[in-house]
Amino acid sequence: MKKTTESTSLHNHLEKMSTSDLLININQEDQTVALAIEKELKTIGLFVDACFERMKSGGRLFYIGAGTSGRLGVVDASECPPTFGVPQGLVVGLIAGGDNAIRKAVEFAEDDIKQGWIDLEAHEINSKDTLVGIAASGTTPYVLGAIEKAKEFGVLTGGISCNPGSPLSQLVHFPMTPEVGPEFVTGSTRMKSGTAQKLVLNMISTALMIKLGRVKGNKMVDMQLSNNKLVDRGVKMIIDETGITYSEAEKLLTKFGSVRNAVDHFKEL
Repeated sequence: MKKTTESTSLHNHLEKMSTSDLLININQEDQTVALAIEKELKTIGLFVDACFERMKSGGRLFYIGAGTSGRLGVVDASECPPTFGVPQGLVVGLIAGGDNAIRKAVEFAEDDIKQGWIDLEAHEINSKDTLVGIAASGTTPYVLGAIEKAKEFGVLTGGISCNPGSPLSQLVHFPMTPEVGPEFVTGSTRMKSGTAQKLVLNMISTALMIKLGRVKGNKMVDMQLSNNKLVDRGVKMIIDETGITYSEAEKLLTKFGSVRNAVDHFKEL
């Protein structure tokens, strides 16, 4: 299989480019990513709707990947509880090599075709759940093995890769495959491919959280108030909804613990 992600860069003699030319050329390549994703919006939408049906019935969302792909899944999953106030474990990110691999590459971890499913079994994944395999190449054994076993157990599957026709795209129920073309540095899939994966993950998790009722209007009304900046943001959200003073809004937020609960209480008065 010819891998677009491994194709030779359209740019050459990078070491001879000025800083300005390097940045301009990287930026021009990056601009193609959103257009590649646009072509996949229908499939992404179908996947979100299918996943939503499971999640509203108690299912969870799992991401699994290796290297950059795995890290992106872990980041997206870890941001769901503080951003949307959902329980830890509703969205789970797994990376080949375990949590140590988030900071430092674990050699050959991605080549173990059985370990992905072993890692998922530790979370008691079941037929209510959804699994997204993330692999720029679409050929990562750790991911493919997990997807294959998950399908056997009735798990809904999606795949995010950048190589049309890859093994991952052929294996999953919903292949989300933005073809971003050759990387600026040949084969460096942390660049355009990684950006594409991040954008698709943003779409999936944000759309799901909105559909699950975790956003009101356009505001994160269930966000965790874990620092002063977020407390201040929450107070201002309450003011926008109620018209009360900063001091009054701050007292409500302190008492009720979330923007949603504070606004709901105010409207009941």
